Parts: sequence; C-alpha cells; structure tokens
Amino acid sequence: MPIVGLVCDRRTFDGMPLHQANDEYVAAVRDGAGALPLLIPSTDMPLPVAEVLAAVDGLVFTGAPSNVAPSHYGARARPGTELDELRDATTLPLLRAAIAAGKPVLAICRGFQEMNVALGGTLHQHVHELAGRLDHREPQNAVSRDAEYAPAHRVTLSPDGLLARLSGLGEAMVNSLHHQGVDRLAPRLCVEALAPDGQIEAVSMPEAKGFVLGVQWHPEWALTRSPLDRAIFQGFGRAL
Repeated sequence: MPIVGLVCDRRTFDGMPLHQANDEYVAAVRDGAGALPLLIPSTDMPLPVAEVLAAVDGLVFTGAPSNVAPSHYGARARPGTELDELRDATTLPLLRAAIAAGKPVLAICRGFQEMNVALGGTLHQHVHELAGRLDHREPQNAVSRDAEYAPAHRVTLSPDGLLARLSGLGEAMVNSLHHQGVDRLAPRLCVEALAPDGQIEAVSMPEAKGFVLGVQWHPEWALTRSPLDRAIFQGFGRAL
C-alpha cells in the first residue's frame, strides 16, 4: 500500500503544542486514494525535506484555520490574521522539493494557497472585500458541520484540464470556507477551475514530472457524495 504524508497544523490546546490533521483527510487518503496516511508534524525545527520525501509516495497539504504568512509573498498581515509560521517553514520548501522530485501532490484550501505562494504567486487576504467577488467564507449561521461544508457555489472546470479529465465533468458544486484566495497566479501553474466571480478555485502544473493538483474547496468532506471530489482522490491515488 502506498504511503501518503499528511502535513499537520501546529496548534495549541490547553497550553500545550500539538500537531493536527482532521480525520476527514485521513479517511479520504485511506478510502479515496487507497493509501496509508502518515502524519507529518510541523516542528520547531523542520524535518529534513529529503528524508520526508524518502518516507512517502505522495503528499497531501491540508486545509487549516491559519493562513500563509504574507511576508512570504511580500505583503503585511492584516489585523487579526491567524498565522502558523512553523507550518510555513515545513510546507513551503517541502512543496517545492516534492514537485521537483515528481512526487504526487494534492493541496487543499490552505495547502492550495501554500502551493501558489511556494511557487511565486500571491494571495488576496480578504477576497470578500474585492468588488464583484462572492463572500467565500464559511456560513456564519451554520448549525452543523454538514451545513458548514455544504455546497456553496458552482465551479467551471477548464475543458482540457486535469480535473475535467479525471472527473468527466464540465462544472460542479463545491463547498467554500476560505477568506483568502489566489491573487497573482504562480508562473508555472495553470487554472483548472473558476468560481462564478472569476476567483481561481483549482490549479495544476502540466509541466511537472508527477501529479500536481491544488483545490480551494474541501474535497475530503464530500468524498462519498460528490463525483468530482471522489475523482480527485481516486486520481491522486492512481498517481502514487
């Protein structure tokens, strides 16, 4: 069985630091990609990139409440921005090295934003403040996790892109739980899906040696209900 590394957040609970990856990612890697999940901690001294890559067949860069530190793309953090700079120190070099080595990479939500920043792109810190854009944040009045992660808007897939080939679809409904998003797309990335307001929702890297896909929504949450989300993990699994 192939091994997939799941990059963890660095959080504090009851005054103690911990490493966290939500169970939905673990289950999606196990059941959707047919792989063994292995949690990769974001330690105060980042693990050696070469040794992490030698231990896994692919990597999933997960979502998180925190944001990529804007200093990585030449900006200042807006007031109230939650950061996780220990995770940044782990993920940004690991992303670049994994792609260069041809390891399959699936990047989700924060991971999607990390991919863009790691490869030279920038982010909008508050998409909902931009004229003509949707409010992409999670529902403020959701009464359950299912309601919070319910389909929120449509995405249109690039006709000849990786997502369209994996799923056989031209469009689909996705959930939306982010306030940051891609501003300037990294030079080597290609758009795979757009929201109705033009916000980039998925990217790939056709020139990469291995599978590279990033999505702004959470496909791990609707694995059994969404053909698109199921196809994402199945395609990732076949690439391992």
